[in-house]
Amino acid sequence: MEILDRVIIALDFSSLSEVNSFLQKFNWASELRPRFVKVGMELFYAEGFKIIDILKEKDLKIFLDLKVHDIPNTAYGAISSLSRLNVDILNVHASGGIEMMKKAKQALLDAGSTTKLIAVTQLTSTDQTMLNSELGISGDIESAVMRLAKNTQQAGLDGIVCSPLETSVIKSALGPGFITVCPGVRFQDTNAHDQKRITTPEQAFKLGSDYIVMGRAISSVSEPESVLESLGSCFLAN
Repeated sequence: MEILDRVIIALDFSSLSEVNSFLQKFNWASELRPRFVKVGMELFYAEGFKIIDILKEKDLKIFLDLKVHDIPNTAYGAISSLSRLNVDILNVHASGGIEMMKKAKQALLDAGSTTKLIAVTQLTSTDQTMLNSELGISGDIESAVMRLAKNTQQAGLDGIVCSPLETSVIKSALGPGFITVCPGVRFQDTNAHDQKRITTPEQAFKLGSDYIVMGRAISSVSEPESVLESLGSCFLAN
């Protein structure tokens, strides 16, 4: 895949009008346009299923980031309902356990869906202090992520959401085909906002991330095409 096919742009907006305003900044005949986008809770809860159809009309790949986390049967029902959207990637929370993840995957299989299912390990807003003191999980973050990643693979899912900082050890342990989708990616000297475990795009890809998720660095600028151009040209040399 080309580098820009591996950049998932987070549509962190609260309405369809905001999404349209952002997408109108691009020349859709150009290569410097979105290829893959992420729809999260805020936008999906505001606009519902129709937002997916609108984005598909623009030939965009879609990662629907709803982080399903419930008892196994409820997770099965939720993923069954979402399977009709035929997005490219759905996710669940790995902390829901192996049985929950198996049921979620089974829902896609029963629907005959080709959607990939991945699991969130630890949010990139989680740091060491939060992991140990607030969540009550002992050990370091890398060990906690690895434990959940192994559970995810055992459950038959396609990959995980993790920080780029964890991708190399994940790939070494679970194989190159186990997908890593990585938020917490920022350009050098930009605001980290609420992210704690972050890297630059260059670092993320060098560490083995299959996909990086970038939001404000692309969606909040007046000329987002220039950001995509810098991303593409930056990696041509690597």
